[in-house]
Amino acid sequence: MSFTGKYELQSQENFEPFMKAIGLSDELIEKGKDAKSISEIVQDGKNFKVTVTTGSKVLSNEFTIGKEAELESPTGQKVKAVVQMEGDNKMVVDLNGIKSVTELKGDTIVNCMSLGDIHYKRISKRI
Repeated sequence: MSFTGKYELQSQENFEPFMKAIGLSDELIEKGKDAKSISEIVQDGKNFKVTVTTGSKVLSNEFTIGKEAELESPTGQKVKAVVQMEGDNKMVVDLNGIKSVTELKGDTIVNCMSLGDIHYKRISKRI
């Protein structure tokens, strides 16, 4: 199953509590909560390039499954992490204490990020 495609954010849960917990300012949270978000994923075997554009902010990460890579976390901090694949449709990574699970379900990508007991869920559909 290939993750390659463009996905538009359809819904999100717990955006504000999660962003506060990771230390984003109220101003950035306010800007980001209603911004249109497009994720573009290019998968070539175990190599991935993920670009998430939210309003004017662009977050881009390139990595190979099972190999250490420098990734940008939601806070903008660069962290070394290893993305693992579970089955053929789920990627899991720990970004400095933030656990991120991205699962492909047909034309929908569900991304859940957790910090302690605060969980943030994003649902995006292929466009």
